[in-house]
Amino acid sequence: MVLTPAQARKFYDRFGSKQDTQAFYEDVALDTLIAHADLAKANAVFEFGCGTGRFAVKLLSEHLPESASYLGMDVSTTMTELATQRLSQYNGRASVIQSDGKIAFPLADQSVDRVISTYVLDLLSEKDISQFIGEAHRVLRPGGKLCLVSLTRGCTMASRAITGIWSLLFRLSASMVGGCRPIQLVSFIDRHRWSIEYHDLLTQFGVPSEILIVTPNCDPGNVSRTRQEQ
Repeated sequence: MVLTPAQARKFYDRFGSKQDTQAFYEDVALDTLIAHADLAKANAVFEFGCGTGRFAVKLLSEHLPESASYLGMDVSTTMTELATQRLSQYNGRASVIQSDGKIAFPLADQSVDRVISTYVLDLLSEKDISQFIGEAHRVLRPGGKLCLVSLTRGCTMASRAITGIWSLLFRLSASMVGGCRPIQLVSFIDRHRWSIEYHDLLTQFGVPSEILIVTPNCDPGNVSRTRQEQ
C-alpha cells in the first residue's frame, strides 16, 4: 500500500535535507537524463516533486537557457521551503509551490516544454501515475518532452537482491523505505499517445534506475481530454 499524501508529507517533512544523501546512486541517472533531454531548447520547465531544489539548481545554472522559467512543486512543506531558499538566486525565473497531494498540474494546456519528475513516481499508486502521465500530456507543448527517472526492478544479481529486499520492506511498511518501491515506468506509457525518445536502465552501487524520455504524439483531441475526464 502506497503512502497517502498526508503520510508522504509527514515523512518528507521529517526527512528534509537528508534527501540529498541519496545522490550517491541518483546522480548518474540524473546526468543521463540531462544528456538526452535537450534542455537547451526548453523555455518553460515544470518539475513534479522538486525535493530540496538541488536538481533544479543544476538545471538552471548549467543546462537551461538564461531566459527559461522553472516551476517546482512538492507535497512536503520542508522540501518546498528548502527548494525556495536554494532557488532564491533565480528570483523572477524560478518558483516553488506546495502540492495538496492531488495529481493536478497548476498549468494551462500546452504551456511548458519539459515536465520532469525524478524518483517520485515510485511513491505513487498506479492510478496516480496514470493521472500524472495524462496531466503531462495535457500541459506539454508540441515537441515537448516528459523526462522521468525512477527506482526500478533489478537487472543484475546484486540489484535484484537489493530491490527484492526493498520490495519486501515496502510490503511490510511503506514508510520504512520512504514510500518508494521498484516500478517499470515504460509500462505506463500508452504508445498511441506517446513516442519513446530514450529509455535505459542503469545500476549504481547496486541500486537500479530507469530513465525514460517520451514526447506526446500529435492529437488535438487529446489535449483537453484528460482535464475533462477528471
